[in-house]
Amino acid sequence: MSQLPGTIADSTPANEYEELLAQWGDLQAALAFVLHHPRQTADFTAKVCQCDQWLQDLVARDVDSTLYLIFQLAATNGTGYSASHALVCAALCHILAQELGLARRERDSLVRAAFTMNVGMTRLQDELAERSEPISAQQQEAVNRHAERGMALLEQVGVSDDLWLDAVAYHHAPQHERARDPLRNLQAEERLTHILATVDRYVAFISPRRTRAGRSATESIRTLLGKNTSQANEVGSLLERTIGLCPPGTFVKLDNGDTAIVLRRGESTSFPVVASLLDADGEPYPEPGLHFTSQGRPRVQSALPSSAVSMGTNHYTMVRLGLMAASRHLSATAA
Repeated sequence: MSQLPGTIADSTPANEYEELLAQWGDLQAALAFVLHHPRQTADFTAKVCQCDQWLQDLVARDVDSTLYLIFQLAATNGTGYSASHALVCAALCHILAQELGLARRERDSLVRAAFTMNVGMTRLQDELAERSEPISAQQQEAVNRHAERGMALLEQVGVSDDLWLDAVAYHHAPQHERARDPLRNLQAEERLTHILATVDRYVAFISPRRTRAGRSATESIRTLLGKNTSQANEVGSLLERTIGLCPPGTFVKLDNGDTAIVLRRGESTSFPVVASLLDADGEPYPEPGLHFTSQGRPRVQSALPSSAVSMGTNHYTMVRLGLMAASRHLSATAA
């Protein structure tokens, strides 16, 4: 990525920032309803496709704002874990599909599978994320069978796309003898399954549960790259190149001692645009301090898991600050 992508200028009216956040909130709520009530949703396939189009429109407005919001969503699970996880995975699959240049049909099937891969255990997944007691044998059996049950449920509510159904059915299947083949050499259903499985693991790593804190994004990527298959390495490497080790919406420690949140990817994903939230003593700044780390100190010293930062963030302020930073950068480049 050669430049900070920015599509909304400093002069954007405040209500447009509010509308952007509201649109994401509405998408989360709509998806949660569909996943919790698949049999009661009239024309289920059409409703998922509407959520997909909604997602595409929001990502097209600004990729970095999307990344900021989905990584914050992964850290909080405000709409319930299952729907939040699905939305984060779908957004990342859409971004990766663009980077990979997937055919339109593959891209559509991949993203819709990401939305629905856990539809066979939506309520159970929400429950397990919130409980600290050990999982029961009955619950473990439901988890073990959720992929095949999900595929069967999708067929019952009218999904007929074989690529979509196969990706849901096999996203937890063991790696087979072709697991070392490059993605481009795989059949479409195998390619989509490997992409979805890797993104699913990555988002699960960064997401907190009642029983454990989420990992930092950097640790999550490195765990993926330690996996023993070329596809995991290929998709993990693509994630690293595309969104960075410290994507927008994640927290970092700066080399001046500040705790900051990443707002945007920089000219290199190694040098993001960040906003300082806490000073070296852990005291909050009256206003977030904007830093272009590519221009010198402070630089990112390390990634932090969301559990390391107890203060909340104002998404309106952060999205607006990030978009203004992008506009300034583009104006400076043009000059």
